[in-house]
Amino acid sequence: MDPRSSAQDVVRCDVCDTPVPPLHCDFCQTNLCKACVGEHMLDLSKKHQVVPFKDRGSTPNYPICTKHSPKQCELHCEQCDIPICAHCVSSESHKNHKLVDIYTNYEKKREDLQKDLQELVKSLSPKYQEIANKITVQKADLSKNSKKLTTGIDKHGEVWHREIDTIIQKLKSDLDEMDTKHLAVLNKQEDEITHTISEITQSIADLKKLLDSNDVSLVSAYKSRIAEFRRLPPKLTISLPNFTHQKINPEQLYQQFGSLSAFSITTEEHGYTMETSEAGSSPLKPLLDEPRIISTIQTQYGGFSNGLTSVTCHSDEEIWTCSYDNKMMSLYNLQGELVKSVQTKSGNYPWDIAVTGVGI
Repeated sequence: MDPRSSAQDVVRCDVCDTPVPPLHCDFCQTNLCKACVGEHMLDLSKKHQVVPFKDRGSTPNYPICTKHSPKQCELHCEQCDIPICAHCVSSESHKNHKLVDIYTNYEKKREDLQKDLQELVKSLSPKYQEIANKITVQKADLSKNSKKLTTGIDKHGEVWHREIDTIIQKLKSDLDEMDTKHLAVLNKQEDEITHTISEITQSIADLKKLLDSNDVSLVSAYKSRIAEFRRLPPKLTISLPNFTHQKINPEQLYQQFGSLSAFSITTEEHGYTMETSEAGSSPLKPLLDEPRIISTIQTQYGGFSNGLTSVTCHSDEEIWTCSYDNKMMSLYNLQGELVKSVQTKSGNYPWDIAVTGVGI
């Protein structure tokens, strides 16, 4: 195994293998001892930046040109947004393009990176976490609402079951009452007919006995009941009760039982806004794709020499105005009404207006 690749071996000069080199070329990524620095710097095909070993990595590593390797890119073309070398410039492929020093572009990019990092850490990441937390709360509310509605539906179903049981019991009770009345009528007529049949049976036996008898007095005393028996009892016609049920319409039944309100989700494109870093400032609003006139205000300024020169929004409802030829600054509302006027403390004409959170 090469000792230089072992974790226990010390750092060595990449040219002569001397242990613990004190220098490092950031451009070539080469460790150097003092004796090898001069020879390394003589290689004019590359750009060099020798720094103390402890400061290695502090110098930007310039990229190698993709068209003219191994030339290093020392410029940046802003139109093409790519690093280029001196040969790229001489080839006129970037003629009339704005070229800047690559290190200057590097520093600017680092500033942009720092700004992006700061915004990501301080604003965007917390904002997205806040949105995620709101979704968690919405999911919890959804579950809680679902349980509440389920309980309500079950309780209403129990009420319906009780009402249905009551209706069923009432119908059965009415049926029992009708059966009792009908049965009483039938029993009464049955008793009367049974009694009449008994009398007819007795009359038949008596008549047979008289016909077999020679007793003149008994035969003469006979009274016929044929006319009485010929009066038949009234005929009972009973209409038996019938159960007629209503046809169940599931849709009507659903509506009568109750219904859920419509489920809806709306998406608001600019519902979430980022707040500015200034304390007390209002949330940033998205820019309109097209300007929109929301109000037209006629100010007190007029004419070419005394015309309106500066306008500043104090809020969504108030606008400050001024003119070079007027020592007064005027505050108007969106209805075009003059709210108040303020004279400059200096007594001079105002050149511009700046509105802060505190006031004018």
